[in-house]
Amino acid sequence: MSADEHPPTDAPGGHASTDALGLDTEEMRRLGYWVVDRVVEHFEAGADGPVIRASSAAELRSALGGPVPELPGDPLDAMQLLVEVALANMQHGDHPRYFARVPGPSSYAGVLGEWLGTGFNAITSSWPGSSGPATVELVALDWLRQLLGLPAGTEGVLLSGGSLSNLTALAAAREALGPGVAYLSDQTHASIRRGLVALGFPADDVRVLDTDERLRLTAAAVGDAVREDRRQGRCPRFIVATAGTTNTGAVDDLEGLAELSRAEDLWLHVDGAYGAPAALCPAGAAALAGLQRADSLVLDPHKWLFLPYDIGCLFVRRPGILGGAFTMRPEYLADVRASTAEVNFADRSLELTRRSRALKLWLLFRVYGAARLRTAIARCLSLAEYAERLIEADPDWQVVTPAQLGIVTFTHPGWSAQEHTARVAAVAASGYAAATSTRLRGRPALRLCTINPRTTESDIEQTLARLAHGE
Repeated sequence: MSADEHPPTDAPGGHASTDALGLDTEEMRRLGYWVVDRVVEHFEAGADGPVIRASSAAELRSALGGPVPELPGDPLDAMQLLVEVALANMQHGDHPRYFARVPGPSSYAGVLGEWLGTGFNAITSSWPGSSGPATVELVALDWLRQLLGLPAGTEGVLLSGGSLSNLTALAAAREALGPGVAYLSDQTHASIRRGLVALGFPADDVRVLDTDERLRLTAAAVGDAVREDRRQGRCPRFIVATAGTTNTGAVDDLEGLAELSRAEDLWLHVDGAYGAPAALCPAGAAALAGLQRADSLVLDPHKWLFLPYDIGCLFVRRPGILGGAFTMRPEYLADVRASTAEVNFADRSLELTRRSRALKLWLLFRVYGAARLRTAIARCLSLAEYAERLIEADPDWQVVTPAQLGIVTFTHPGWSAQEHTARVAAVAASGYAAATSTRLRGRPALRLCTINPRTTESDIEQTLARLAHGE
């Protein structure tokens, strides 16, 4: 027998192990502690490293590729390579100067919850197979429901993010109500239209309406479209509103749209993927008035609830809607369907195998408490308002849209669209900060999204200065 054919002898008590993938207990601890140290260093480094780094494809492939490893290697060397190369070449959405798109400012409590779920290989699918993790999900969802002011009886499910959550909501609503026209705005997130196409909505059943001067979808605009469609024999069915558009943070006329949906017997879906958590604090709740009247609501805790990727959340006001759309009962699942009295989360979405995303959400609430989350969100709102004041005070800048739910947009009247984009690229290439260039009503603009409570006023000041000077 060759040396590499000998079975490992690192099992407890000195007996030969039958686990070809086992590691010695002390080795597991040593490697685990190493991982913890690297993650803690990442949190401690904060703003020290670059916001974004991207090496060439050839460099990355050379460092991380090569022939298929046939024999065991040193795990510490492999993990070091991951940290120094793979994890260094990415956008750091938790960096305090990551203002691009929508940041993901993760918290350490969330990381701990993620580690526990991964380490225990936790699944949340059937009640018999995951009653503990399922209860955690039910509890965490209900805590979040209460904080958002949603009515008792609202059902929820955790998914990968806003794209899948929005698709799941609209699929369930269509299953319950039947096909019909969906009304969107020109500011609705692009993934929603993509989701409607994937669901088989005909082109004529996807109506994209103009927003008002504040880039909001109004009840008047939808009402006019609904009446026109009824005259032409179409069947109006769904309104898709946004609570915090990605471009500007605008909030659609939620109260007016809710009234319209009741009067016309329409389903009101609200995409609050990043913006909805602002409802936890008083200023955000005022901006989001009417949110609690949605028939379905989406938000992403991996954005403004400070959790690591990925975790999206869908709430549906009417009990049984999700189960009616997604429950399946094949013979090979009979053993885990013995009880229908409890929740089988596999019946609430397209996911059958579901990792336990709820552990990190539950732990977030238990470690920090709602009061600290509320304070953190309010801090983010104030940072965008601070950025707006700086922009207004600088004669070279011009505010395009005011601070709304942590987003402010602005422009330099003397620059072309290409120059706006080039300034963003230069600041990102320096590693100092990441912002976004965009267009609003055809006008070039820059955009900051300040939903990281670790961001400082100095971070904003220096980012604006560097954008102005192209550094």
